[in-house]
Amino acid sequence: MSSLDTLRISSIRNIEQAELCPSPKLNLIYGENGSGKTSILEAIHLLAMGRSFRSSKTSTVISEGDLELTIFAETQNGNRVGLVKPRRQTHQLKLDSENQKNWDRVARCLPTQVLDSSSFLLLEGGPKARRRFLDWGVFHVEHGFLNEWRKSRKCIANRNLLLKGMNPDESQLRAWDRELCEAALEVDQARQRYFDQFIPAFEKVYSSLTGKGGVAVDLKYQRGWDSDIELMDVLIASRQQDTKYGSTQNGPHRADIIVKAGSIAAIDVLSRGQQKVLVSALKITQGMLFSSAIGEQCIYLVDDLPAELDPVNRAKILEMLIDLDGQLFVTCVEQSSVVNCLQNPPQMSTFHVERGTITG
Repeated sequence: MSSLDTLRISSIRNIEQAELCPSPKLNLIYGENGSGKTSILEAIHLLAMGRSFRSSKTSTVISEGDLELTIFAETQNGNRVGLVKPRRQTHQLKLDSENQKNWDRVARCLPTQVLDSSSFLLLEGGPKARRRFLDWGVFHVEHGFLNEWRKSRKCIANRNLLLKGMNPDESQLRAWDRELCEAALEVDQARQRYFDQFIPAFEKVYSSLTGKGGVAVDLKYQRGWDSDIELMDVLIASRQQDTKYGSTQNGPHRADIIVKAGSIAAIDVLSRGQQKVLVSALKITQGMLFSSAIGEQCIYLVDDLPAELDPVNRAKILEMLIDLDGQLFVTCVEQSSVVNCLQNPPQMSTFHVERGTITG
């Protein structure tokens, strides 16, 4: 099972030093705003994914006045993961005492999902957020996906470099076009296979949360170029436009998931509370598909669960998250706002955070 037995962090925002022994089920982290609750979740995500879900710059996560942050975790499976990130130098990442050049193996060891205020970007943000969401699921269930995704990124980067030149070399462009088309086809097919599994599972989860009176939503995968035309033909037809902008306008890097309520974008129809139910359903569905494909469970990081949710929806989402049978970290201001939702509490640990000091 992918759960943390031990978590040690230092120099993460206002947390100087902390060690936690989490429950394999539910971990409730409570305290006043600004106390450091979210920093615990941020540390887990940084260790598992190599980036913060709150900031694009890892250096801002390091406590003011300190030169580096450190995070260490030991899993129930016996894996040991450690990260040292200096403020001005490259990181040092280890899995079971072996240095890691990237996060591939660690991400598989610590499959982590986040449900926080930034999750609304799945509805109100640009395609990048939805593409990242989709690719998280594909990465975990389609093990050849990452290599093809990297190939497509390399092709696009080299193609864009040529397009930015005064007189792009046609022979080189054609060569990169061929490689891009091959990789793009694999990426698109992997995404489509995953999406085809995702839709029926999502519909079941969403309807369970909303009931008969819920607003119906529809999800549609767009691959990033005209679905009726081969990518090679699209690249040739758009060569003039690509040259004008100095970048590739069509391809797997333009993929998106369209979320509508009827004929209107869901973001323009749903209330803030309904939006949170929807993004929760999206995240829960990913956890279910991951568990079905891999036979393991995700680690869920849920920041400020009560926000935007009435007690009924809060209880529904919490119950469904608990039913996933993975490890759950939930933050809130008032402990009672979550505890009162639990009719049959699972194994649970509670941690109080005050001014960066954690007691449990």
